[in-house]
Amino acid sequence: MIVLAFVIGIVAGLRAMMAPAAAAWAASAGRLQLDGSWLAFLGYRFTPWILSLLAVGELVTDQLPSTPSRKVPVQFGARLVTGSVAGAAIGSGVGSWFMGLLLGLLGAVIGTLGGAALRGRMAAAFGSDRPAALIEDAVAILGSAAVVLLL
Repeated sequence: MIVLAFVIGIVAGLRAMMAPAAAAWAASAGRLQLDGSWLAFLGYRFTPWILSLLAVGELVTDQLPSTPSRKVPVQFGARLVTGSVAGAAIGSGVGSWFMGLLLGLLGAVIGTLGGAALRGRMAAAFGSDRPAALIEDAVAILGSAAVVLLL
């Protein structure tokens, strides 16, 4: 199951807020036991809702031409942080939050750089960025849902 920390990191690389939202839903549903840990906030009553609103906002703003590249320092850093936190939450579920954090971080790097490269290729093939962005949205949503269901 620790491999799911890596997968949620990849999701964070694609859509930064999707990964912590998924981890929060898993915690609130009792699929992740985070009580008493530094990650307990993910299981609080309103956390999944707040993070889900942020994730939906990100899905919308990603479609705007003015949205900066995910590879600029602030965007890249946000993905590293959210991938690490979500990975740590998953790692906590199997008794190794630190390993989960490292796998989430690695997944976020791969998801950020690989996702940008793949989206660029798809956009060139389609002649437009929008279909590539929507495919990337779908992969992030399905990937986060799969992680929650497999926990």
